[in-house]
Amino acid sequence: MLSSLILLAVAAGGILPALGKQIPVVDGVIGGVPTDTSSEVTHELISEAITPAATTPGKLRVVENSGVCETTPGVFQASGYGDLTSNESIWFWFFAARNNPDTAPLAIWLNGGPGSSSMIGLFQENGPCRINNDTRTVSLNPNSWNEVANVLYIDQPVGVGFSHGTTTVGTSEAAASDVWKFLQIFFADSRFSSLQKNDFALWTESYGGHYGPTFAAYFLQQNAAIAKGTVSGVTINLKFLGVGDGLTDPLNQYPGYISYAGSNPYHPLVSTSVIQKATTAWTESGGCKDLITSCYATNATATCSKAQSFCNNNILSPLVGPYDVYYVLAKDPDPYPPDLTTYLTNKSLMKTIGAEATWAESSNTVYNNFAKTGDWMTNSRPFLETVINAGVRTIIYDGDADYILNFNGVEAMVNALQTQFTAEYQQQEFANFTVRGQSAGDFKNAGTFSYVRIFGSGHEVPAYKFGTLSTGEAALQMFTQIMSGQGLSST
Repeated sequence: MLSSLILLAVAAGGILPALGKQIPVVDGVIGGVPTDTSSEVTHELISEAITPAATTPGKLRVVENSGVCETTPGVFQASGYGDLTSNESIWFWFFAARNNPDTAPLAIWLNGGPGSSSMIGLFQENGPCRINNDTRTVSLNPNSWNEVANVLYIDQPVGVGFSHGTTTVGTSEAAASDVWKFLQIFFADSRFSSLQKNDFALWTESYGGHYGPTFAAYFLQQNAAIAKGTVSGVTINLKFLGVGDGLTDPLNQYPGYISYAGSNPYHPLVSTSVIQKATTAWTESGGCKDLITSCYATNATATCSKAQSFCNNNILSPLVGPYDVYYVLAKDPDPYPPDLTTYLTNKSLMKTIGAEATWAESSNTVYNNFAKTGDWMTNSRPFLETVINAGVRTIIYDGDADYILNFNGVEAMVNALQTQFTAEYQQQEFANFTVRGQSAGDFKNAGTFSYVRIFGSGHEVPAYKFGTLSTGEAALQMFTQIMSGQGLSST
């Protein structure tokens, strides 16, 4: 049935996000560019609130302790909206730390897309509960990241997930500005103002390879402007950045599709002839490498958008073969993690948590806006280098069964970094990352920078388990160690 739906959608030229995934399929191309070649970002009213609600620009509207998802006794939670303007409302869901919430750091979680809801992370990955296989119920997650941190899940940009209003965002820089505005509103609320003094962390994945570095660098810039008196606002106490399976530096990462398709820890994905064809598409004059190089040099919208279209059509899409792009141990489409739509569109649940818009996993309008600006193929590595050099403890992590942002490409990006820790990192050998004595990955530390490749995990690293470890156990150890201000170590 699912395969039939996918074929129908592709035949119709539609966009259909895969279940539990973050990157839409456009006209049969994973991460494709819509045929509408207009470079104008669509300022369209989408995800309009289905229940009348008076917005409160510059303030939060909150439902406290709904009893949904986090059922640990005494743990505070709140869900609702931060109204940027009268017609731009960003959805958030906050969970206090299960241990020492007053002093625990505050971590925000952002999923990617662009245009995908952070409820993916909450319910499929690292939240207090996880969606069950029946797609209608949830179970408490003992490896939730709010074991050790206050965690704030944000649906952004406007128009994504439960957020609603006029879509105006089509670049990572514009998205950063809106999230900064939201956080100013969040910290101004008396329920959350005490958290402003706590250590702050930004964790993200997938298109978060753009979001994480861009947002973190913007936060540091805003903090500096506040210190100078040129900007008014609350300083964000940024201490940590985590990026999982991220798209950061396409020029260094795209060859990874070719190498991973032919040789990965599990099995070849396609025939040698398909790999050769993709290799030609990378190296030929005017091919993928030349297009990305030109995008980097010019930042021209049309050039960068063309690079995304050509490279994803000729390299990213064909090289995965019959396997799931997010977990190569499964054929496409992999039904795991279970779909969230039935659960999150339940009217009773929506009323309980204060949600005002019909939830969708990914917003086609927001995705299209980013595709039109060519943001996908821009280089976020300079922002990442800025953040690392500023002393923000940074971790890049990747699941070794993920194709869509595979570790070959991510490690090439990491190896290309030019930071104060580059020489030390290059001298390191990979060490075995063990969890309770069990091998769970390979890692390196250099100064306040760490990288880890997690065994047996797909695109959504905390959603998987390996060996006799429980689901998300290795990811929680990684998160706990970084959030305590340490590098990675084996246990």
